[in-house]
Amino acid sequence: MPIDPRDPLDVDRLLSDEQRQIRDLVREWVDANVLPGIEGWFERGEFPKEIAKELGALGLLGMHLSGYGCLGADAVSYGLACLELEAGDSGFRSFVSVQGSLSMFPIWKHGSEEQKKEWLPRMAAGEAIGCFGLTEPDFGSDPANMRTSARRDGSDWIVSGTKMWITNGGIADLAIVWAQTGEGIRGFLVPTDSPGFAANDIHRKLSLRASVTSELVLDDVRLPQEAVLPGVTGMKGTLSCLTEARFGIVWGALGAARACFECALEYSKTRVQWGKPIGAFQLTQRKLAAMSVELEKGLLLALHLGRLKDEGRLQPQQVSYGKLNNVREALKIAREARSILGASGITLEYPVIRHMNNLESVLTYEGTNEIHTLIVGEALTGLRAYE
Repeated sequence: MPIDPRDPLDVDRLLSDEQRQIRDLVREWVDANVLPGIEGWFERGEFPKEIAKELGALGLLGMHLSGYGCLGADAVSYGLACLELEAGDSGFRSFVSVQGSLSMFPIWKHGSEEQKKEWLPRMAAGEAIGCFGLTEPDFGSDPANMRTSARRDGSDWIVSGTKMWITNGGIADLAIVWAQTGEGIRGFLVPTDSPGFAANDIHRKLSLRASVTSELVLDDVRLPQEAVLPGVTGMKGTLSCLTEARFGIVWGALGAARACFECALEYSKTRVQWGKPIGAFQLTQRKLAAMSVELEKGLLLALHLGRLKDEGRLQPQQVSYGKLNNVREALKIAREARSILGASGITLEYPVIRHMNNLESVLTYEGTNEIHTLIVGEALTGLRAYE
């Protein structure tokens, strides 16, 4: 029997019925709600904020967390949801990742019971949107030296500083802001209507256009003691959140790659040159075969990491293996797909150039390609090469 070009290694049979149902539900939702509008949103540089409640109704916001209105899905199901969302557009997977892994997760993991009850149910429903304030204009890969600071003033905290490249910043109701204190780096829950807080959206992007990216400015923002995440001090808190988000990227990047591969495959069977489809030429088949092999390898890697996570055995360095490989290969697949489409590949009539541009951002956010290379290198040698 012929193999399925969409699943040539029959990876589908390695999934449970529930995992397939969640994947198919998200795929159908993306087909109905993202694909019809994404060209326009990308071209206009818009993210449809109102879609947050739809994502919440589907259970996709904080879906890998338990309690407080969260779905409590397993890691593989969450990964599959990320893959399908990014097959629509990286902006939608980024929204879900930032909401669940970078905004809800630190509250769920490190917050007080009062903080959890106040924020998590509303965030799971999409009624409150969060963002994650870590990166600064001069400190991206080296966040431990951030300049944002918080000082005590009686029983309150005064937070000042600037954060940059913050997804969801301009539409957020709550910012998780990390700041230097005399006790080490601490996380603060900052309602975005706090006096002294401002979010300035970043425009003229050529990547992740269907996503809100902002600068956060905190000018002596006064917060009560109850705004501090009590369960963690130091970089451990920020890194635990980043590991959660990077896991979603391991899967999500494959969605963008799959969309590019499928587009190129169909185009190769209908674009005729010298009297036959270009898919009948050896060079085109070499490209398609290489793309398919890397897609399946990446999917098997993601599935393995997901199972490790469900067993409670996944290490941050293993997540770096996944992000390093899968994003790098996804970008290569997008570029090969663009070459198969020729001039048609640079228009928004096809999804390839949009995904290719988005993946340029995915390559460097949540840890650059170089940083993940060094994380893997340190894991192999035991020697730190960052400084």
